[in-house]
Formats: sequence, structure tokens, C-alpha cells
Amino acid sequence: MQYQNPIIPGFHPDPSICYDGNFYYLVTSTFEFFPGVPVFRSENLVNWTLIGHVLDRESQLPLTGCRPSGGIYAPTIRFHDGMFYMITTNVSEIGNFIVHATSSEGPWSDPAPIDQGGIDPSIFFDDDGSCWYTGTTHTANGQGIVFFRLDPMTGDILSEKRSSPAVRVANVRKVLTFTKKTVGIT
Repeated sequence: MQYQNPIIPGFHPDPSICYDGNFYYLVTSTFEFFPGVPVFRSENLVNWTLIGHVLDRESQLPLTGCRPSGGIYAPTIRFHDGMFYMITTNVSEIGNFIVHATSSEGPWSDPAPIDQGGIDPSIFFDDDGSCWYTGTTHTANGQGIVFFRLDPMTGDILSEKRSSPAVRVANVRKVLTFTKKTVGIT
């Protein structure tokens, strides 16, 4: 099969992909634009169809006073146990938050704020079903990475926060292994 880059033409920065066992799903940043976070579906990672937007209600995406290039940064989409999750940062309003839906086409929940600063959040689900958050943070030595257990339905933090260099290497390896499995890298 031949493909052409970019696989999704136009303005679609910071892509994140997940697989639900049948289809691949891709979301991207939308910054100050509404609706926010388009959802694309594909059977083969080459041909993509826009199926909707995660943030399609004003209650989900407050942009009042949003500056150019503000708004939504680097969303991550995941599928686990029959549920889709999208985590991102609204740098102009509520910070980091997570939403969920039983269908990739929605409706998606209202945002559950996460009490963690920084940008570029991501989640992964461990073998025991627990959800782990990773993202940037500020440490005594400057920028770092923070890691903790998260309730993906409420945004509640369920464990002690660990930040680099205190993040256990074994957990970082789990994140990398999960990411490789999610996108099919060997």
C-alpha cells in the first residue's frame, strides 16, 4: 500500500493514535479553535476519516480570552476496557484534564480537571488495570517529568507524585513498552 505524507493533510499537529481492536483512532491539537480535538478513524493507518470532535460543547472547551496559539495542546487518546479516554491541556483555562466516552464518536464527558501543572500529559493502563499519568512538571532543577496513578473517570490523583529523577526506571520502561505496543513498533 502506498501512502503520502502527511497522512492527514492540513493543520493537524501533535497526533496521538490508539487502537481498539478493530480501528485506529487519531487526535490532534487544535489550539484556540472550536470545536476542539478532531477524531479520525482508519482501518490501515493510511486512509483516515474525520468522525467528529472530542470537545464539541462550550462547557468542554472554554476559550474566553484565549490568545493566539493558546487553547488545546498535544492531546493523547487511549482505549481501555471498552472506554475511550482523551487527556490534554487547555493552557488558556483549566490546565490538564481528561474526558471519556464509550464511543469514539461521542458524546464525550465534560472535563475532569487534574491537579497537576505542566503540559503534554499522557496516560497508560498497566496490566492490573491501573491508570498512570505522565507529563511535564517544574522541579527544583527546572523542567522534569511527573508520574502518578490517576482515576481516569474523575481526574483524582491516587498515588504519590514522583518527578524526575525520582521516577522509577521500571515504570518509565512500562510507558515506553506500552507506547510501542499501542502503535505497533517492535
